[in-house]
Amino acid sequence: MNMATDMRPPITPTGLENDVVYYRDDEFCSWPFTSGFWENGDGTLIANFMTRNVSYASGDAIRHDVLGQNSSNPRTVTVRSYDRGRTWDGEDPQYNMMAGPGGGGEALDPETMPQAFDAPVDYTDPNVLVSSGSMDGFATASTKATTRLSRDGGRTWGPTVLVPMENLPSLTGIQSTMVRPDGRMLMFLFSVEPDNTRRRPLVYGSVNEGREFRFMNYIVPEEDPWGNADGDYDDPSVAFVGHRWFYPRGYMLSSGRIICVIRCQRDPTGVMWSEVYSSDDGGRTWGFLSRINDFGAPSSLVVMPDDRVVAIYGYRLAPQGIRARVSEDGGKTWGRELIIRDDGGSWDLGYPNVWHVEGSTVGALYYFNSKDDPIQANGGVRHVARSLFSID
Repeated sequence: MNMATDMRPPITPTGLENDVVYYRDDEFCSWPFTSGFWENGDGTLIANFMTRNVSYASGDAIRHDVLGQNSSNPRTVTVRSYDRGRTWDGEDPQYNMMAGPGGGGEALDPETMPQAFDAPVDYTDPNVLVSSGSMDGFATASTKATTRLSRDGGRTWGPTVLVPMENLPSLTGIQSTMVRPDGRMLMFLFSVEPDNTRRRPLVYGSVNEGREFRFMNYIVPEEDPWGNADGDYDDPSVAFVGHRWFYPRGYMLSSGRIICVIRCQRDPTGVMWSEVYSSDDGGRTWGFLSRINDFGAPSSLVVMPDDRVVAIYGYRLAPQGIRARVSEDGGKTWGRELIIRDDGGSWDLGYPNVWHVEGSTVGALYYFNSKDDPIQANGGVRHVARSLFSID
């Protein structure tokens, strides 16, 4: 087995097929990675992303830090696939899937979680789905993590409940969970210090027959010994600064090891990369395992039936697009980079979710903008697309 990361030039994978899932020329679609992605018991894939009505008159009007001022009608779009992600119902999607009972207003206090989750929860049941979100901002010093539960494969959802803060400075949920073989649900979150420059991924675990979530451990050290995100940033309160570690997402390998992919960045418009941490004791303790790529984050992983691990990520340096790598040794080393797309119109793309289709075929859903789009505002219309490709 090759025990070194493959440094050969990138290639295009075989069986590559790209398609549009959702496109509206007056909407800004974005961020599937942090919006929610599930597979239920009948194999239906459920993907969320955010959208807002915007004008593509200029790139400045759709900067991430001004979207709330220059856009309207923010909402969550849910699309579903009944054929392993080959086709999606983007022409007739569901809006604000979780806006039913308990979906509006203030979230319930964490002490009410055992009552909100009103019976023991079997997280090994494929129709039990968990949402791990945020309120009072996102990735700020005021953000609080929330959770919701569906017991019927995502058709209906229970009330929104605050996750206990455990005296942390803040807590951001990014729709990142996994189930251990013993049935304990692990929820991957991150805290943000008041100055917004230090973010620290961590893991909570379910307790009380699945009715509650409690802090287990941090995934990374308190301080980065290398200082890879240190810098002279004009205003650390905004999004466009360096962050050493955030957006954790965990995966169980057949060996029992848990791996967690984390986003790292100096500049979110391009200079970012993905790292992997591992735990051999169920998420109690963690250590650095590997860096997936030179550039590209956040990464979404899928563990294939033969234990190969596929990582796919947005690539925000020119030529912008979507790329992937495959590990044959549980995430220790990574194979040759695969170019899924390099036709992006700007850096504003990525945030994928990835799944196993069949055999050696992998699918990914992400937000994108095309250099060939007739509408251009620092890139084309931000829409949602999907790709299928083979790793053989």
